[in-house]
Amino acid sequence: MVDRRLLLTARGLRAFGFGFSAVLIGVHLERRGLSPLLIGVTLGIGLAAASLSGLASAWLAAAWGRRRVLSAAGGLMALTGLDLALAGQTPLLVLSGLTGMLGAASVDLGPFASVEQAVLAETAPASGRNVAFGRYSLTGGLFNAAGGLAAALATTSGATTAFFFLYAAIGFATAALPFFMSKRVELENVGPAFGSFRPLVGLAALFALDSLGGGFVANAVIAYWLHVRFGVGAPLLGPVFAGVAILQALSYEVSGRLADRIGLINTMVLTHLPSNVILLLVPFSPSLTWAIALILARFALSQMDVPARQAYVVSIVPPAERAGAVAMTGAVRGVAQSFGPALAGAAIGAAAFGVPFFAGGALKIVYDLALFAGFRNRRASHERG
Repeated sequence: MVDRRLLLTARGLRAFGFGFSAVLIGVHLERRGLSPLLIGVTLGIGLAAASLSGLASAWLAAAWGRRRVLSAAGGLMALTGLDLALAGQTPLLVLSGLTGMLGAASVDLGPFASVEQAVLAETAPASGRNVAFGRYSLTGGLFNAAGGLAAALATTSGATTAFFFLYAAIGFATAALPFFMSKRVELENVGPAFGSFRPLVGLAALFALDSLGGGFVANAVIAYWLHVRFGVGAPLLGPVFAGVAILQALSYEVSGRLADRIGLINTMVLTHLPSNVILLLVPFSPSLTWAIALILARFALSQMDVPARQAYVVSIVPPAERAGAVAMTGAVRGVAQSFGPALAGAAIGAAAFGVPFFAGGALKIVYDLALFAGFRNRRASHERG
């Protein structure tokens, strides 16, 4: 129980940093002289690195231990914050996402995700696994909301820079927490981190499709789109994305309980599909009020699939391969998602305001329908039990 609390504490601290980073990163890079296209490229690098770093952390966790890897992830976050706060040269800013800890999209990607989710699956009883993953996502969501709300204080360039120094400090704090965990978080029977990917191939391909669509409408992209389209600054973006994160957090708690009733795949599809229909309507917003209302409505549903997806992935492979399974599916998702921000940045720069939402929504709807068709009868191990 103590280990799980420490894990959730580290999760919450990082989520707070990711919450204000997603809101501020686009405006911060613009103030440092980057074009919309380069801002999109930077976000894309961050998303790709976040997903690929999960593969490295899964492999290293089997060789070095999970606590060391989680500590290293905190160190990478600290390095990212220092880069953003101190760097003035364009190449250094563009490469800030190489650590995998830029926090441009969510707390669902990064070098920590694969290890944390494997630990969570093993510290929670099978009967409570769906709710445990919901609580894991809830913690991230609430602190993400607090971070987004705090971003409203960044009214000047200097204040934004101070936030990224805070980001670095959070990284150092989360680097220390794993050393207070017990040896029980380590694997008892160490084996290869990556076994047979056969059960995951089709699922990973669909996740890639969903994430390609998600890259077009990552939080940082939406924040920057609101800034360009309606002239919105940090004082309003912060509360808006705090509201987004609160709605997401509440939906996570519902998700775990809903999955116990209707199943993980049904929960993923029946909540995700309506949110993507709403996404297609956002570009038609006649005013800022309508845009914000639709965005909030979309996010009230769109992330309910996250804890269900996490619980599903770790429950269709053996325990020794759980971190590898999370990392592999995360890598495929993240690499696909990384193309979206660059394309969205180009579209925003060219004033094609609806393109990111139309492309993202359409791809995600195709994913929802294909997931339901291919996996509705394939249950996770604890669901069959």
